[in-house]
Amino acid sequence: MRSVNVTMSVTLDGVVQGLGRPDEDTRGGFAHGGWGTRYQDEVMAREMGRGLDRPGDMLFGRRTWQDFVTAWAHRDDGNPFTTHMNAATKYVASTTLGDVTAWPGSILLRGDAAATVAALKAQPGNDLSVIGSASLVRRLHAAGLVDRYTLLIHPLTLGSGARLFADGGPFTEFALTSSVTTTKGVVIACYERRV
Repeated sequence: MRSVNVTMSVTLDGVVQGLGRPDEDTRGGFAHGGWGTRYQDEVMAREMGRGLDRPGDMLFGRRTWQDFVTAWAHRDDGNPFTTHMNAATKYVASTTLGDVTAWPGSILLRGDAAATVAALKAQPGNDLSVIGSASLVRRLHAAGLVDRYTLLIHPLTLGSGARLFADGGPFTEFALTSSVTTTKGVVIACYERRV
């Protein structure tokens, strides 16, 4: 059985919206886009680079996949993240996309995200990594499908924006398995689901 591993940048007040660019996600009038870029450092790069030498599959929601296609699909820059993502099988959970050929190696998962991911998880294969895709993560969490969270907890509050667990979810316990603090105060905490 595969595991589902989520990596998510989050503020102290739980916001996950618009980490990378001012125009990344302005839904709801969100005006704080790009909040995470000033916190990048060599510690974060090292920690996020762990495991890039191992094959792995990726899992995306529609919006994040479309954003990543623009940012990563056509790069050939020698960056290990680029190489890893372009080589990975990329599963895209969507009820609205008709085609995912814009990024080679992408496979469309049609229908209910929790049901299609549960079926995929039950198959043999590489573990599934989710980067971002907050709406998808909420659905997978509610269905009990997330095995591990790596949260990059940024030392700021925004006061507004989409939150990781805005609508709550089922009671679930996780154990802290590791943590590292970057030079800029970001706590990278790894949590695994308690069985």
